[in-house]
Amino acid sequence: MDIKMLKELTAIYGPSGQEQAVSAFIISQVESFVDEIKVDKMGNVIAHKKGDGPKLMVAGHMDQIGMMVTDVDDKGFIRLTNIGGINPYVTHGERVVFKDGTEGIAYAEGSTEMDKLKLDKLFVDIGCTSKEEAEQHVQIGDICVYQSHFVERDKTISVGALDDRIGCFVMIEALKRMSATENDCYFVFTVQEEVGIRGAKTSAYTVDPDVGLAIDITSSGDTPGAKRFKISLHDGVAIKVRDNSLLSHPKVNERLVEICKSESIKYQMEVLEFGGTDAGGISLTREGVPASVLSIPTRYVHSGHETISKADVEATIDLLVKFSTENLTKYI
Repeated sequence: MDIKMLKELTAIYGPSGQEQAVSAFIISQVESFVDEIKVDKMGNVIAHKKGDGPKLMVAGHMDQIGMMVTDVDDKGFIRLTNIGGINPYVTHGERVVFKDGTEGIAYAEGSTEMDKLKLDKLFVDIGCTSKEEAEQHVQIGDICVYQSHFVERDKTISVGALDDRIGCFVMIEALKRMSATENDCYFVFTVQEEVGIRGAKTSAYTVDPDVGLAIDITSSGDTPGAKRFKISLHDGVAIKVRDNSLLSHPKVNERLVEICKSESIKYQMEVLEFGGTDAGGISLTREGVPASVLSIPTRYVHSGHETISKADVEATIDLLVKFSTENLTKYI
């Protein structure tokens, strides 16, 4: 597992709509391991590893959540709106960083009742004393992301943007470990998932796959007081059964489970009562596509401290390699 590469990948600024630097990094990592690669008009990176079998599309999104500047007041304090799923309680007290490296602190208005905190009650302080001074650093429409630090422990990794750079990492590692494949594989690194699964919808229309698979994170139910949810770190790759965008295709899941059992890959089944992934967009393409998701269990989702298990990541890579390389004809 290339920890150095994962650290570099998660450090790249890339909120929805501004994934270009992430795209360039991913291309540099995979271009030697695929037959062709292109960037479409939306910005999706489509890496094609040719095979004679069914057409498989694997998708992981490059974008991360962020906050866009809507106003700068006379004292230089910045107001924001969300780009993706921003929780104001998570954001309060966090450091944020803009594309040019300008840093700030997100904080709540002094009169705010914390049990009623909303995003419009937060501001960002970048250390300026006037509107004019602040606008030398930040303009309306600029986007900031959580500032985070990469922390590796024996069993876990914590950093921001694992949603979904860890999915992209799994795809990169799988491509590097794959030799020949019986399927015609399209590994698509998508844009703008956090604002409506946009890149997956357009790229799936182009690829027109026979089978779809998204690689993304999922929440965990293993922390104190968490909502009951049968997903835990260190219990293996999570095979999705449903979320709000998808009912996974039973034949695809059947194959995924078969592989896990035959290859002794640790796995768990995921029934998520909210959210969605690129697989939801893929599944509704053209006349419909059988699809599912491999999820990496994650604590503290949509924060600057998302936390995953190294073992779960390895299990996901192993399953993806096996699923991608063995002919899927009887499962479609």
